[in-house]
Amino acid sequence: MSEQNNFETASPEILERIAKTRELTRAYAQTDYRDKEGRQKILKELFGSIGTNVAVDSPIHCDHGDNIHIGDNVIIGMNCTFVDNEKITIGNNVLIASNVQIYTSTHPLARNERINDKWQEEKTTWFRTSAAPVSIGDDSWIGGGVIILSGVKIGKNVVVGAGAVVTRDIPDNSLALGIPAKVVKQID
Repeated sequence: MSEQNNFETASPEILERIAKTRELTRAYAQTDYRDKEGRQKILKELFGSIGTNVAVDSPIHCDHGDNIHIGDNVIIGMNCTFVDNEKITIGNNVLIASNVQIYTSTHPLARNERINDKWQEEKTTWFRTSAAPVSIGDDSWIGGGVIILSGVKIGKNVVVGAGAVVTRDIPDNSLALGIPAKVVKQID
């Protein structure tokens, strides 16, 4: 798992990036499904990078968009949420089912680390956030409703079963199931 970096969620620059991303995701959701050229144009503006033969169903939800990097031959199902305060990398030949949630952000467990009692005088948020990148390797399939937590690296040729919560790295050529997700089988 990747090391967590502190992240300021309420700077004017960040809030403007989020507002722009909300405009793009709203426009994408309202674009006719048959308008492939118009939809691809929005995705190229929304994401940090996007490969060829990528299909993203709508709606899609993300905070920044430009922290999301997608390879070739990728399908992302409807109603996926990518909290991309850090980089999310999706490899080639990846299937991501509907309702998948990827969180690069987290908050400290201890109240005195999570809550900032001096937020008004420091002119910041009342809570503290940290983030770490998430990656999904080539040839992987992420099942419906999977939740992937901050800092997780999913290897190549991995299948994560529907409804799993991925809290730790998953090695190449694995089937992972459950809450929390555990490797139950090696895949040839």
